[in-house]
Amino acid sequence: MLAALAGPAIEAYWVATDDVETNEIAAFDGVWLVPGSPYASEAGALEAVRVARQGDIPFFGSCGGFQHAILEFARNVAGVTEARHAENDPDGKVLVVAPLACSLIGHEAQVHLAPRTLAATAIGALHRTERFNCSYGPVERYEQTLVDAGLVVSGRDDDGMARVIELPGHPFFLATLFQPELSDSQPHPLIVSFAEALATRVRATSGA
Repeated sequence: MLAALAGPAIEAYWVATDDVETNEIAAFDGVWLVPGSPYASEAGALEAVRVARQGDIPFFGSCGGFQHAILEFARNVAGVTEARHAENDPDGKVLVVAPLACSLIGHEAQVHLAPRTLAATAIGALHRTERFNCSYGPVERYEQTLVDAGLVVSGRDDDGMARVIELPGHPFFLATLFQPELSDSQPHPLIVSFAEALATRVRATSGA
């Protein structure tokens, strides 16, 4: 799908989380941390997020990718060094990602986007019904700490809970608790936007 959207220069390559340290993630033009948690290696998933964030590499995370983007940012940017994900460390004292009060596995729900954000611009609307398939989400008590450190919550559900995050100033850093890849209407506009960011990076690095 990405090659069709961004051009033949884009080729998808799967890297397992437990192989991240043996693969040069910084050499890739984009990183999509896909669902499938618990990952074989939490450390590998977090390293992929960190490299993309620090290296200005287009990053897209969905479901588990969203959760680990929050975890990485909490630990390495917001100063919550003891931050944990309940799926991997249910007894952790500082859980920034925990079981949702109501599981969203197989659910569809409205997502409300903040104006003038990357997510709203890409989707072209401030409200959209999205498909979820997850049981974990961000813990609200830590949200202000993450926001104060620079994270933008650009999408929320009907209850005001964070469902889309992004980083301003980054070429493309966006993650969603919902799964755009499951949308009935494909390609999803967020995937299109990610593909466009990939194409822009390819052109810039190739000199084309």
